[in-house]
Amino acid sequence: MHNQTIAPLKNVMLFNETVDRVMNRPPHLPGMATFHGFSGFGKTFSAIYAANKYQARYIEAGHSWSQSKFCDAILNELGIPAKGTIANKVDKIVEGLIAEEKPLIIDEADFIVSKRFVELVREIHDKSSTPIILIGEELLPNKISEWERFHNRVLDWVPAVPADMDDINHLARMYCPELHLTADVLSQLNKVCNGRVRRICVNLERIREYAVTSGVDEVSTSDLQQLPLFTGQPPQRRAA
Repeated sequence: MHNQTIAPLKNVMLFNETVDRVMNRPPHLPGMATFHGFSGFGKTFSAIYAANKYQARYIEAGHSWSQSKFCDAILNELGIPAKGTIANKVDKIVEGLIAEEKPLIIDEADFIVSKRFVELVREIHDKSSTPIILIGEELLPNKISEWERFHNRVLDWVPAVPADMDDINHLARMYCPELHLTADVLSQLNKVCNGRVRRICVNLERIREYAVTSGVDEVSTSDLQQLPLFTGQPPQRRAA
């Protein structure tokens, strides 16, 4: 997905504002922030756009990661050989971040919290003063509150927002530029997708495929009766 295509989405703009705020904060203020929200809100889209715009270092944490693997991922982003003890790796990370003066974005930060790596992140932040943005699910701020020293270093807690009609219109122009989708169709998308950008994209692709196979360039709500929209709900059990 090209940067210019996702730029106007609400969460992309919110994330950019968050990165800009922690990068340009007064020196006496902490430099960490969270961007949290429900799955499917487009948080990762937003982070990738911002990483390109601000030349930030971006990692996506894994459930199976150890502290050493976490450090290795950051070092690989920095282009620094991942060798030595965890303490040595942290020192190298700090040196690399200070030299670059670029933000660090940590996606799937819920894993960092569940693995109890938060003090490792705090140490990296305190020693480097690097802006760090943690991306996670809706309850990420609550999970972080267990660690008071870390919690006190968060400058801003930014909630991702559900997609609105402006977002849906923009996504429709992106993914179905050759189609005319009536206002009723877009309104129905808004209702069934519950603000999830991922679901909106899935449904737009279903609509596009339907239009291609049907040889039409306009889709109305009557067409949707032949094309059940994806709601995220599991299918009903079939009778034997």
